Amino acid sequence: MGLVGQADALARGEVSARELVEECLESIARQESLGAFRVVRVEAARREAVAADKRLGEGERLPLLGVPVAVKDDTDVAGETTPFAVAGDHRPAVNDGEVVRKLRAAGAIVVGKTTTCELGLWPFSESPGFGAARNPWNPEYTPGGSSGGSAAAVAAGMVAAAVGSDGAGSIRIPAAWTGLVGIKPQRGRVSAHPHTDPFNGLTVWGPLARNVADAALLLDVLSGSHREDVYRLDPIATPFVEAARREPGRLRIAVSFRTAFGVSGKLDPEIRAAVERVARRLTELGHKVFPADPDYGLVGLGLIPRGTVGVAEWLDSIPGARPERRTEVEARIGRTVGRRLLPLAKRLDPYLRRKVGRIFQVADVVLTPTTALPPLKVGAFDGKGYRDTQSGVAAACPYAWTWNVLGWPGVNVPAGFTERGLPIGAQLLGHDSDEATLISLAAQLESAEGWAERRPRELSSPLR
Repeated sequence: MGLVGQADALARGEVSARELVEECLESIARQESLGAFRVVRVEAARREAVAADKRLGEGERLPLLGVPVAVKDDTDVAGETTPFAVAGDHRPAVNDGEVVRKLRAAGAIVVGKTTTCELGLWPFSESPGFGAARNPWNPEYTPGGSSGGSAAAVAAGMVAAAVGSDGAGSIRIPAAWTGLVGIKPQRGRVSAHPHTDPFNGLTVWGPLARNVADAALLLDVLSGSHREDVYRLDPIATPFVEAARREPGRLRIAVSFRTAFGVSGKLDPEIRAAVERVARRLTELGHKVFPADPDYGLVGLGLIPRGTVGVAEWLDSIPGARPERRTEVEARIGRTVGRRLLPLAKRLDPYLRRKVGRIFQVADVVLTPTTALPPLKVGAFDGKGYRDTQSGVAAACPYAWTWNVLGWPGVNVPAGFTERGLPIGAQLLGHDSDEATLISLAAQLESAEGWAERRPRELSSPLR
């Protein structure tokens, strides 16, 4: 059962929270070699399941009461540390972060915190101090990053859905490489408090799930601003789960393979073919589909200062931080060049939104690849310096980060598989605060494609 199915079964009394949590914990333990979790809250989850069953028995109903979920290890859970994959003198969080507070308010049970890379820098989820997450479709490959542990946990069936964060594609990339739906919401849609401006507006938190309805339900639970957030949005008028149930109407969909200026545009032929096939499917569904490219201009000027300063700020907040050298190089760039350029980067926002936003005069949605390459091997960048890592990952993942600079929503949808059986993703990119259109379109596409039933086999014995 997915997230929606589990919540419904719990409400009807067909299954207990204790049963779901025990199945979840057993699946995590059985597939431990995937490295999806940095920490598993075994006893805490069991206690919370008992309490959830009591509340259900008393007639209480909440959207996720008794449902087990996971969160990325950049999110505070009271009583647990939040190392964000950086070795240091970490102390347990005193309070839940806003994401976890909302999950608990909806009745969810957080079973653990998932593996990532240092400060979310890379499209893989590996670090010297906290191990590597592996792809359930083939454990020799990464599930992506930096929300790769969350993606691996969902793709392997450990949990029905998980929370990730996306500062340059870090939800959409692992969703693409593990065959999931991943939603990067509009900037300000989901509060990251106590981080009031995470990575200076680049990073947002959102759902990873096997199907659109589950992702929409989780986004509904997570949505909402905190009074101290730099970016705040009014509450949505209609729940996203309603968008997942309705037809999108006939949309204008621009198909684009262009990358931003200065970024490698070399695209794997299998990925191009997969995106073109999705475009044909959308045409069959009645949409007007045509080639057209956003005019990205110098959008990269909005990325580098925000990202490098964000890394420096987060690293400086960790007592006794002992990062990899390439992480420290990124932070050093932020402390020197990045901080000087950050005000300019933020002043560019209206100009960049106008420039790139002209595509929405002719289109309602932009369809692009999510990544330029299929999943990378685990350890592909072990021992690499900053420059080699940066250039390598930029070539692999040049398509997602532009929408983080703009702050607009994007959804990864499964687009098929490579000849080696590795998942491929496509992006549906929307205009300001238009998650609903993307969710409705993705749900229609899912109904036609049937991707929710495609699941990886469990690990073979040599890797257990």
